[in-house]
Amino acid sequence: MAEGRGPVRYGPPAPQPGLPVLPELTAVLAAAAWRSAPEPAGGGVPVRAAAARHWGRRGLPTDPDHVAAGPGAPALLLALLGAYGGDVMLPRPCPAWWTPQVRLLGRRAYHVPTPAECGGVPDPYALLETVRRVRAEGGDPRVLLLSVADDPTATVPPPELLREACEAAEAAGLFVVSDETWRDTVHRPVHGRQGGPGGPGAAAPGGPPGSHDRLVVLSPAEMLPDDTAVLLDLSGALLPAGWPAAVIRFPGTPHGTWLRARTLDVLTATGGFVAGPVAGAAAHALDEPPAVAGRTAAAAALHGAVARAAHRELLAAGVLARPPQAGRHLYADLTPLRSGLARQGVGDAMELEDWLAGRLGAPTPGGQRFADEPVAPRVRLSTGPLLGATPEEQLAALTAADPLALPHVRDSLARLRSVLAGLSD
Repeated sequence: MAEGRGPVRYGPPAPQPGLPVLPELTAVLAAAAWRSAPEPAGGGVPVRAAAARHWGRRGLPTDPDHVAAGPGAPALLLALLGAYGGDVMLPRPCPAWWTPQVRLLGRRAYHVPTPAECGGVPDPYALLETVRRVRAEGGDPRVLLLSVADDPTATVPPPELLREACEAAEAAGLFVVSDETWRDTVHRPVHGRQGGPGGPGAAAPGGPPGSHDRLVVLSPAEMLPDDTAVLLDLSGALLPAGWPAAVIRFPGTPHGTWLRARTLDVLTATGGFVAGPVAGAAAHALDEPPAVAGRTAAAAALHGAVARAAHRELLAAGVLARPPQAGRHLYADLTPLRSGLARQGVGDAMELEDWLAGRLGAPTPGGQRFADEPVAPRVRLSTGPLLGATPEEQLAALTAADPLALPHVRDSLARLRSVLAGLSD
């Protein structure tokens, strides 16, 4: 294995916001810097209560006693899977960090193809058939991991497909873990909201309201309330990745209470505690005061505008890519450009990862990182690096009425266009 291609320690970074930290959050963290002790296992009452209120505003009434906090989603998922037991079903492709969590526990991970319309959830019929086959071969699938706003594909599963996947999971006797880290990064335009691009009353960057206004994001916990845990990493929309914090919502049932207690046992054994100052910032962010809510909406709209522009460049070059709907990235399939890639000595996703990263000057992890087929030339492209190289450029993109008109954003898109043009026949 070549240096830099290790499955875990050289894994791809999560898509970064490409924006400076919100000053209000910096002030909250600084005010709590005197706290030298970590939070108790599972988090203290303030952060758990804030998480409960956060979910309540999204139609998921939650008791703080059914919530646990940890230092990032990987630590919480590892603890949950360690507590629950059994093998795990995952969509293909899936977030790069999911599969290592399963295998680290000595469990087997089984990947199921996603529907043509979206990523994040397995095709329901393929899920049922895969579970049947795995059990016939002696496997023990007990958990289904899915996402309602997906990394890497940047898509949101339509409600009907999510419901069908949940029905298949229920029929197969699987417990669902719903990763909702990117739920609040859906690319909805900002209209008349303080802190949005261009200020109050400004149009959304990238054009007038469209289909993204009508996107409906549901949680499996609304469909399978007794058999779903909801995972939220705050680095998705609320906190910088360098302040690790995540929360998980357990079912309000005796089994959910048991699972939470077992999960806290694993967190205690592994030292999975949230730092005290970070917990304060997490609680503040989860309550979504106006400055936080405004930054979240403005950042999502900005990334949406830039993602749509990058998507247009991909399609113009003949690349296959689903329209981005959430997050800070796109998932591109360069199969139609195979002959041009071959001229550059690129034959698979691993080689494409290195080749594109060198020319774009930003990480472009290949599909093999996301449990996709290594032979398929697919990559995840991030929008964060397109927003600017300095805090000043990034803030200019955030506040511009039309960020695509900024010279540094235009230059970034032009570089992408030039690299792709070099692959044309």
